[in-house]
Amino acid sequence: MLLTDTGLLRNRWLQLSLAVLAMICVANLQYGWTLFVDPLSKHFGWAKGAVQSAFTVFVLCQVWVVPFNGWFADKFGPRPMIALAAILVAAGWITNAHTTTLQGLLFGEALSGLGTGLVYGTMVGVALKWFPDRRGLAIGLTAAGFGAGAALTVVPIGNMINSSAGGYAQAFERFGIIQGAIILIIAFIIAFPRPNELPAYVFNSLAATRQRKRSYTPRQMLSTPTFYLLYVMMTLIATGLLFVTAQVAPMAKGPDYAVAAILPLALVLDNLTNGGSRVLFGWVSDIIGREVTMAIAFTCEALGLLGLIFAPHHPVLFVVCAAATFLASGEIYSLFPASCTDLFGTEYATTNAGLLYTAKGTAAFVVPIASYIYASTASWSAILGVLVAFNIIVAALALAVLKPMRERAVAEEGAAAAVIGGSTAAAH
Repeated sequence: MLLTDTGLLRNRWLQLSLAVLAMICVANLQYGWTLFVDPLSKHFGWAKGAVQSAFTVFVLCQVWVVPFNGWFADKFGPRPMIALAAILVAAGWITNAHTTTLQGLLFGEALSGLGTGLVYGTMVGVALKWFPDRRGLAIGLTAAGFGAGAALTVVPIGNMINSSAGGYAQAFERFGIIQGAIILIIAFIIAFPRPNELPAYVFNSLAATRQRKRSYTPRQMLSTPTFYLLYVMMTLIATGLLFVTAQVAPMAKGPDYAVAAILPLALVLDNLTNGGSRVLFGWVSDIIGREVTMAIAFTCEALGLLGLIFAPHHPVLFVVCAAATFLASGEIYSLFPASCTDLFGTEYATTNAGLLYTAKGTAAFVVPIASYIYASTASWSAILGVLVAFNIIVAALALAVLKPMRERAVAEEGAAAAVIGGSTAAAH
């Protein structure tokens, strides 16, 4: 019997802490990527657009493996997927360290993306299943590990990259091995709650009263218009987050933005706000509701993106507006999985949240397109203007469409349960 099969390590806060730690271990695979773009481009003479295509491969592999991983984890538990993830995470960055071809870099990023997706999808399921009463907070803390975890490593990775001409290779290899080893240890400890393991009080909170009690299978969920509304909304916001994530360093160093000297500070603050937003808005959403929280956050992000348009040659404005953008957009990775589980239940939560998470993959196609648009226009303004509009549209949809749909669904389920309960009482 594994240690996690006893009560000793089945404390739900410990399980949540392990999920956060695993997320931290894969955070810089995405959010530290921007540090490698220029060194790889200069060392091999590759165009930046070509290097960024590897980032697109990473995101697509990360995203599209999540639903399949979710199904496997819901059926067989989280441990096999996390053990495999540890191997893939280490192998991916070791491959990047030693490759001399663009095809090798694409392959390394594919391995890294698959490993990251296995960690992300499984740990989201851990948070959703252990915390029905504090779902926004729990998924926010877990997603924060992914969003803010890179803040712990961007400075040492940057220093290692700058230490020599081949410093990027040392950074890839060393951090790949360390992160993979930690994830492998977690694989032997992580667990989902057993049926009826959670105490009754966790189902009686204010957040729980806004949820459907019925669990929808993935097929049933995919037949509802609510899922596709969530999907479109998440795609639009993820587009902005991925764009800024991939382009913040090139943007700061470009002719439009003479603020390269403060880039390290911007990167640290961006990662901290990106992670912090997931906790903050997840916690707030448990209190005031998911949709109202979405409207507040996306309005703030629109203001941050608008500010970036006016930030050339203004370092302080650039840092503040970039941080505001990450603060307001990072919360999609707490609010949307929580909303999905509120609407479609807990039993298939890992799979269902994974299907919704593929919206990030749809959004990833914009990143290289945006790079080529910039190459032809030499300006970020038009792209940022489109992203401002996306945020305003989604904020309106959250209040005007999503909120009434959820309230109606919960009310109809409650009415149906009351009818069944009344019929049962009359029969007796």
